[in-house]
Amino acid sequence: MEKKFRIFATCDIGSDAVDLLRARGYDVEVYPQPEAPPKKLIVEKVTSGIDGLITTLRDPIDAEIFEAGKNTLKVVAQDAVGFDNINRADANRYKIPFTHTPDVLTEATAEFAFFMMGVLARKMWPAEQLLRDNRWGYWHPYLPFLGDEVTGKTIAVIGTGRIGLALIKKCAGFDMNILCYDPAYENHNYINAIQEEMSLRHGRGISREKNWIKYVPFEDSLRHADFVSIHVPLLRPGESPTPTYHLFNERTLRMMKPTAFLINDSRGPVVDEVALVKALRENWIAGAALDVYEKEPLPPDSPLRDPAIVDRCRLYPHFASAARITRLSTDPNKGMAGRCIQGLIDVLESNYGGDITKMPYVVNKEVFAKS
Repeated sequence: MEKKFRIFATCDIGSDAVDLLRARGYDVEVYPQPEAPPKKLIVEKVTSGIDGLITTLRDPIDAEIFEAGKNTLKVVAQDAVGFDNINRADANRYKIPFTHTPDVLTEATAEFAFFMMGVLARKMWPAEQLLRDNRWGYWHPYLPFLGDEVTGKTIAVIGTGRIGLALIKKCAGFDMNILCYDPAYENHNYINAIQEEMSLRHGRGISREKNWIKYVPFEDSLRHADFVSIHVPLLRPGESPTPTYHLFNERTLRMMKPTAFLINDSRGPVVDEVALVKALRENWIAGAALDVYEKEPLPPDSPLRDPAIVDRCRLYPHFASAARITRLSTDPNKGMAGRCIQGLIDVLESNYGGDITKMPYVVNKEVFAKS
């Protein structure tokens, strides 16, 4: 390699990935703390003339960053599938490509949504607390509380993109009936294939009941589901004809059954947290499990921390994709780290003949299309 590219990573995406870049001759500096670096430091590093910036959802990447890197910064490689932190318009104005890591976290995120559903429904947290507090003094068929089965229930999958479809596949294995809603695109081929599988399982005696799956309007999915799992992107008003910001609000939460549970490991602002807390306090719904929030990290004074709802509200630190292979594998077909550095390498080493529109992990291809 003729040029020794300089890279600054705002977090450690894994020693194997960093070592791989260094083995290619890259000069890589990694921010050593687990917390996000201050934006001032990122600006300083970009101003120093780095070629590539590795970022996460924690880092605000906007015109200030791009201006600091004018004529030197060639790519921003995001170690996440989401890129809400990157101002796309600013990136386009400065003609800086940015990449992300789609697909590889699909199964991990989907299975985590399923696990949250089970932990919440079967009351695993309050049951363990009972034991750890030494308050388990007897066995009883239904006291002090009962959980709820997942098998055989009806789930509403809100958003049938990659993660939503992966969750559907898992739910079918638990003999669940599945209501689907997607504001943008309905994948009927996949849903028909799942129905064929359900019918075969019943026909061969594997499932006692003949389960079903179908697309329905949003309101119908909420009214009839025992579980509602959210898998839509965050789209604010003005960004799309079908915005998802506060899709779950006081009006829509009231549509859910009082025995239903809400699951969210998509994007925090899809749920109005004030309305959700009210729904839990007033028992409009049975419970909720969240891995994402309107503001992250979750503030100490968040009403979601209210002790009055702690037994029905499970809170996790945005780690649905935090599985070893998904986060750290250097194979771009398996790991976020691998896909992150491959996106970086594609741009810096002019892969695909230097045609950015052909690079699979570049998000803002539109600015590089030939007129």
